[in-house]
Amino acid sequence: MAKVFITLASFSGMSAVLFGAFGAHALKGRLDEHALNVFETAVQYHFYHTLALLVVGVMALSHSQTVLLKSSGWLFVIGILVFSGSLYLLSFTGMRWLGAITPLGGLALIAGWACLAAAGWKLMV
Repeated sequence: MAKVFITLASFSGMSAVLFGAFGAHALKGRLDEHALNVFETAVQYHFYHTLALLVVGVMALSHSQTVLLKSSGWLFVIGILVFSGSLYLLSFTGMRWLGAITPLGGLALIAGWACLAAAGWKLMV
């Protein structure tokens, strides 16, 4: 499990840097201010939760069979894909209905943090 989450975090971090660089260099002047802000929010949350996913992977090095830790990792993966992914698409396409999907990704991220908190509490007792 540690190998999977550390690898996913590495690829997620790489893609967050690529998206961030793309936004900083290629999108200025192509997107309006609102769309650019949406894109930047997607990149920020992508980065934050990539780091959280990396923490899960590192914790899994010594606690690989913890269900809460596994759940946390997968919820972060789903949250990054749905939350940031829907915002990336929204900024490019302007399709407002994507905004209805974004909160589902946010709920996955919140649940990921809750599982990580519970796993940390359980592992430290």
